[in-house]
Amino acid sequence: MLNLLKKHYGLEAGEEFKFGNYNAFRRQGHVYLLVPIGGMGEEELSELDMLIEHLKKSGEKYCSTIVKTKDGKLISESDKGKYCVLMNKEQRNRKLTRSGRKLAKFHFRGRTVTFPVKNISRIGQWKQLWETRLDQMEKVWNEMLFQQPDSEFDRMFLESFPYYRGIAENAIQYIVDTEIDDNPGITDYGTICHIRFTAKTWNNTYYMKNPFDWVFDHSSRDLAEWTREKYFRNIKTYVPELKQFIREYQSIVPLTSFSWRLYFARLLFPLHYFYCVESYYGTTSEQEKKLQEERLQKFLQQSTDHERFLGGFYEFAEVPVQRMKIPIIEWLKK
Repeated sequence: MLNLLKKHYGLEAGEEFKFGNYNAFRRQGHVYLLVPIGGMGEEELSELDMLIEHLKKSGEKYCSTIVKTKDGKLISESDKGKYCVLMNKEQRNRKLTRSGRKLAKFHFRGRTVTFPVKNISRIGQWKQLWETRLDQMEKVWNEMLFQQPDSEFDRMFLESFPYYRGIAENAIQYIVDTEIDDNPGITDYGTICHIRFTAKTWNNTYYMKNPFDWVFDHSSRDLAEWTREKYFRNIKTYVPELKQFIREYQSIVPLTSFSWRLYFARLLFPLHYFYCVESYYGTTSEQEKKLQEERLQKFLQQSTDHERFLGGFYEFAEVPVQRMKIPIIEWLKK
């Protein structure tokens, strides 16, 4: 890290520390993160750089800046791989309040982007991405179907997949119907969102908005992922916080019927289950396998409560379903 920073950026690293999964250091009132970018190319990075610039000009605070190398490039290379360096003012975090309002303002600013966003866009792609994920998992399930399960996780997966496949198909159908029956409003244009927005995304040791967390998508993506994480973190006490979050958000940007339907479809699609199964079969770490096994066990035990949560979502989110002509999934109400 020290060699790379000196050679490519002319930077002498100060005090080193870990920031999440990144190596980081402090220097002259700034925090620098060294980000491995894998297969990400110059085009994608240049798009992120333009989005950072756009948000800053629109008044969004605490966005990281991509530091250019001595010869003006966004990427530096070493024998360990390709890297990018992010810089932020050293801003110690305080407890984030009114996060619903802050997210709505972030989306509002992200919606006014004046150039086409191609490389990191997921607009209109949920159906296709979900179908691909479902097909891949079904293939694995079919291959395992006639074998003796090797582990407790295998057994749980074999038994639970048909149930979650049914829910996933419901979510995909809900998206299809929304796109046929409803029309997007002005606030349904694409905006800067996060791969997975949770209460922790902006609540780190340092308050910073990391462009490597971003995708260009419909704003309901962030609302749904925040809601999903909040629900699973505490399935008994999530309602007051969720109501407050939605009210705060809507005080800046009221949600259209199209937004509500996408919000619900994304909540309905069992991403928590997919992520758990994919993580288990995608790792060689015994510790990680054990963690995902416990997680799956918990999800299966909570499935009745989860149905209740989905069935009551529109009600506790105070959505005027009749006025907005929003369809209800009947079997969840039983």
